[in-house]
Amino acid sequence: MAQKDNTLIFSTYKIPKAVAALALPSMLGMLINIIYNLADTFFVGQTGNANQVSAVSLSMPLFLLFIALGNLFGVGGCAFVSRSLGEGKRDIIKTISAFCIYGGIMASVVLGGAFLLFRKPLLYFIGASDASIGFACDYLKWIALGAPFIVTSITVGNLIRGEGAAKASVTGMVIGQLANIVLDPIFILGAGDKLFFFNLPFGFNMGVAGAAIATVLGNIISVLYFLAYFLSGRSILSITPKRFSAKNGIAKGVINVGMPASLNNLLMSVSNIVINMFLSHYGDTAVAAMGVAMKANMLVVMLQLGLAQGIQPLVGYCYGAKNYDRMKNSIRFSMLCNIIIGTVMTVIYIFFRRDVISMFIDNAEVIDYGTKMLTALMSSGPLIGVMFIINFSFQGMGKGFQSLLLAVGRQGLIYLPLLFIMDRLIGLEGIIWAQPAADYVCIVMSVIMLAALVRKLEKSQGNLKENHNEA
Repeated sequence: MAQKDNTLIFSTYKIPKAVAALALPSMLGMLINIIYNLADTFFVGQTGNANQVSAVSLSMPLFLLFIALGNLFGVGGCAFVSRSLGEGKRDIIKTISAFCIYGGIMASVVLGGAFLLFRKPLLYFIGASDASIGFACDYLKWIALGAPFIVTSITVGNLIRGEGAAKASVTGMVIGQLANIVLDPIFILGAGDKLFFFNLPFGFNMGVAGAAIATVLGNIISVLYFLAYFLSGRSILSITPKRFSAKNGIAKGVINVGMPASLNNLLMSVSNIVINMFLSHYGDTAVAAMGVAMKANMLVVMLQLGLAQGIQPLVGYCYGAKNYDRMKNSIRFSMLCNIIIGTVMTVIYIFFRRDVISMFIDNAEVIDYGTKMLTALMSSGPLIGVMFIINFSFQGMGKGFQSLLLAVGRQGLIYLPLLFIMDRLIGLEGIIWAQPAADYVCIVMSVIMLAALVRKLEKSQGNLKENHNEA
């Protein structure tokens, strides 16, 4: 089959059509991802064993390391691929993709092997108890064994997005996630166990280990879909091992952008741990309420992140082709879309915030706290999408430093100091409002950084025109 020219989306589609073609599949993928992230905990919770639920939560920071690896090679490779397409350097794309795929596999084997050897002391170190350690070890064992498939699925999904095949990218990811959701109850629960309004006719009754196996199988299915996509000849990427090379700036080009995306995953985990430590001084109710509020807020954040992630290859292509006008217009239009999404969702959430929290838990005190926390988190909802667009645009342009600064700022350099200061000054209210305060600082910072970069590009473009006219 002849290769499909996906670059028409980047170069010839009208901007609203191009943004829709790239962003809508990404946003759909984010919605499925929310369900996927909640599935393991939900189905393990059906066992009625709190220690198994705890095991999933305890293992999550370690599982995030594999996601971070996938983003390191996947997001970094995606930006490099789209930028190279814009520059007309199609041959180097095959080397980039091979480096990302096989680099990711090798790194995942090393990390997975380390987890297999040291999973027990690692889990004790991050808080496992004698009651939960056995379950946590079982869960992490299967995740570690399936690490190459988990990392490869994330990496390849992002690489395909970089060549403009947004639908194929999201289809592969969603197929795996849906398979995981379907397989979860089959592997976790046993025959006759109640699920929703019926009893399961069959099941392996493996508990938390079954959740991990379902996750690995879901990622294997995604990898098989992506393999079929490559073998169909529709891609300009390469999975040929002999194409693997880290030379000539390949590794640097991938890691330069992939590292901020990878660190963002890690810092999200760290910031969640830190805020729970602060809230624990105010009781379990406050901790539970923030957890519920953050889950509710996840829908708004993920939709805006999905749009921002979707347009990253478009920005990268335009930047590589030096079509700065199209790039700027794409960024502006995407910002407007995210502002509209954020504003509409914020208004809905504010009007129904108590009902939203009540959907997750039936506890009056938690609902009272959660309503207040959701109000605070949603206060940055209308504008936080602007920062997401700018951050992913920096990634698309290969501006790793700017992207790193925004990623580290929102979850670390700005947020954590604000958390300490506001807790000291106004107590619980300060903890609740620390994240939106950090969001607004980062929004302003991102706009200033983008404006400075655009001025620099316009000046450079103006100088080139002057030199051309003189010649």
